[in-house]
Amino acid sequence: MARDDLEPDKHGPAGAARWAAYLDWVRQDVADTVLALPEEERRTTRLPSGWTPIELLSHVLHMEQRWFVWGFLGEPVAEPWGDWDVDEPWDPEVEGRWVVADDVRAEDLAARLAAIGERTSAILRELPLDTRASPGGRFAADPPTLEWICFHVLAEYARHAGQLDVAVEITGLAPGRDG
Repeated sequence: MARDDLEPDKHGPAGAARWAAYLDWVRQDVADTVLALPEEERRTTRLPSGWTPIELLSHVLHMEQRWFVWGFLGEPVAEPWGDWDVDEPWDPEVEGRWVVADDVRAEDLAARLAAIGERTSAILRELPLDTRASPGGRFAADPPTLEWICFHVLAEYARHAGQLDVAVEITGLAPGRDG
């Protein structure tokens, strides 16, 4: 089955259900792409920036958790910036890069990502899209709406899925993707 065959139905439900479906689709595509690589390729960089496919998988896991659990719900999360290698707590002004410990498996990251996805889907089922994020957690002064967070997270997933496609294509293990 081609990847585009898995895209949510253009006649499917609008609103939160559509957001959940698109987030599920791109999240699963990123996980499946990394898991389809041999172990060595998951941990090999082919790009000047130095990230590896398993590091990208860890990043999207932490990213989605930061935006929906810590950011939107305002719940504390262990190591919200655990995907970054910096000496101090993460700061957007500090140059860092994604890291994954040698004993962390892509399969475990994919399972954690799926669990975060289930949490995101539950949020989208339970709350209106115009609900503002809880103050505290990630947002103190000007919390965005749930819909704005959905846009942001889907855009970040799309960017990273495209980067992953290029990295995989460079390996020579998979043909380019249809767009």
